[in-house]
Amino acid sequence: MNDTINLLMNHRSIRSYKPDPVTDDQLETIIAAGQMASSSSNVQAYSVIAIRDPKRKAQLSELAGNQRYIVECPVFLVWCADLYRLEKAVQQHAPEQESYTDAVENFIVATADVTLAAQNAAVAAESMGLGIVYIGGIRNDIEGAAELLGLPELVYPVYGMCIGYPNQEPDLRPRLPLKAVLHHESYDTAATEQSVKEYDEQMSNYLSVRTAGTRNTPWSALMAQKFTTPSRMQLKEFLDKKGFNKR
Repeated sequence: MNDTINLLMNHRSIRSYKPDPVTDDQLETIIAAGQMASSSSNVQAYSVIAIRDPKRKAQLSELAGNQRYIVECPVFLVWCADLYRLEKAVQQHAPEQESYTDAVENFIVATADVTLAAQNAAVAAESMGLGIVYIGGIRNDIEGAAELLGLPELVYPVYGMCIGYPNQEPDLRPRLPLKAVLHHESYDTAATEQSVKEYDEQMSNYLSVRTAGTRNTPWSALMAQKFTTPSRMQLKEFLDKKGFNKR
């Protein structure tokens, strides 16, 4: 164990923040650390929009399902997969050639790139004593969010991120057993299924303690509910309109 691993192993999602500001220097350092994440072929297919304006945060909070911590946090980041400037590079240097910016492969590259950068930034923020929480709800009304943020073609908001000084210390949430996610040489379905059974019991106990006995639903039952409930079904139409995944 070392300081970096200890930091990673103690990650918690923070949903309550002190009013202390995140300075410009802190923000720029956090984003610069994000930029040092691995990037496929150095395309760096992402952009980040920092929101401090209370009115704009309130608008984004409403679009994301009225999550109060978006308003409460001193700075809200919107992490976007961004192929716009790459398409502009094609138009500048190879206007006579067919562009494949709209291919599914490049959609995956951009989504992976922004995720790697965001996680680097999250760790950098936590190393400064700040807390973060990812906000997938930015995709609830993705068209409204994109319009509010002025996102051009080939840019979409993947998630938001609240950043600020924690005003809470939540318990660590248990993760799946390591053997459920670490396979050697080939995928082990038996180990996966056994690990889920073990994790169901662990999470049932965790929820029971956390909710004073009012909830003890196993993890697999929660996941079955999640994946049999339609969610954000408008995304495909939005991504089509933004020029993604045409081939």
